Amino acid sequence: MNYTPIKLILEDGTTLTGKSFGADRSIAGEVVFNTAMTGYPESLTDPSYKGQILVLTYPLVGNYGVPVEDKENSMYRFFESSNLHISGLIVSDYSEDYSHWNAGKSLGDWLKENDIPGIFDIDTRELTKILREKGSMLGKIVFNDEMPEDYDPNEDNLVDQVSIKEKKIYGTGKYKILLVDCGVKYNIIRYLLERDTTVIRVPWDYDFSKEDYDGLFISNGPGDPKKCDKTIGNLAEAFDKDNPIFGICLGNQLMALASGADTYKLKYGHRSHNQPVIRVDTNNAYITSQNHGYAIDNKTLSKDWQPLFLNLNDGTNEGMLHSSRNFFSTQFHPEASGGPTDTAFLFDEFINKIRKFKGEKVEEEAYL
Repeated sequence: MNYTPIKLILEDGTTLTGKSFGADRSIAGEVVFNTAMTGYPESLTDPSYKGQILVLTYPLVGNYGVPVEDKENSMYRFFESSNLHISGLIVSDYSEDYSHWNAGKSLGDWLKENDIPGIFDIDTRELTKILREKGSMLGKIVFNDEMPEDYDPNEDNLVDQVSIKEKKIYGTGKYKILLVDCGVKYNIIRYLLERDTTVIRVPWDYDFSKEDYDGLFISNGPGDPKKCDKTIGNLAEAFDKDNPIFGICLGNQLMALASGADTYKLKYGHRSHNQPVIRVDTNNAYITSQNHGYAIDNKTLSKDWQPLFLNLNDGTNEGMLHSSRNFFSTQFHPEASGGPTDTAFLFDEFINKIRKFKGEKVEEEAYL
């Protein structure tokens, strides 16, 4: 098959030429890399990648195609949202031929259907070394020498672009979970529904102060957490109540900002299925899946909050725990899909905190 040449140009002038296997068009965004071996259908539909040109470091991509678009509980079973959120995709070796029991189409066809450019035959090892050394950079995918305008997604409120616009309810379980959607992954909702819950999904800027709920959940999402001023304000009010609160990824950062702490942008972020974290007070280690470009500054946490997990690679914050209230959070994804589920028990802990809050007897040993 003949493939059209296409370029990736980084903001430092680095130019790499490959072959187009997606939509034939030019785009601009932030270039980031993910070191996971599997899970590209989930990654491409993860709202946390909004505005980003994603580099997959695993050398062969596309060999298991793209799953069929089956739905369960009004959610696509094998994806993390109903849309592709990346701006572009960069891989080393693309497999046009695919084989998998639930494959419905090729990765290239999926990209073309969604008007997203893809490049292969790029030395992703060299590209990743550049991004590790210099940090995540803005970049452009240039097709047919059509240069797109510069675009820095971190200047936008990306959460507003990916969040649901109207309240939506899932399930009919016993425990009412108010989920603040900042770009939630479907698997978070699935994990909650498996635990006898009714999930009330609301927009990122929704005023939930008068809502009736048993537990509050703050989801993952893209971009700079400081852009979510309305969520931060609503969370600060929620801290005055006793209802248990659980935040994941961006939710971790938003809870920190609502408590008065600060966040900062990481050099190149954590995006993989193999990030080791350690529980601060037990020294238990876990392998986690992550996708974020910002982190909490542990030095700015108030006396009421303490780090819950730390990243074993660079020592950055991987979660928080309130000293006396039922509030906790993680920077990683306990519900990882694809990826490890070493920490999936944290969802059980959240439900147990809700049960105790409602006066129910809980015999399971408390983790937090």
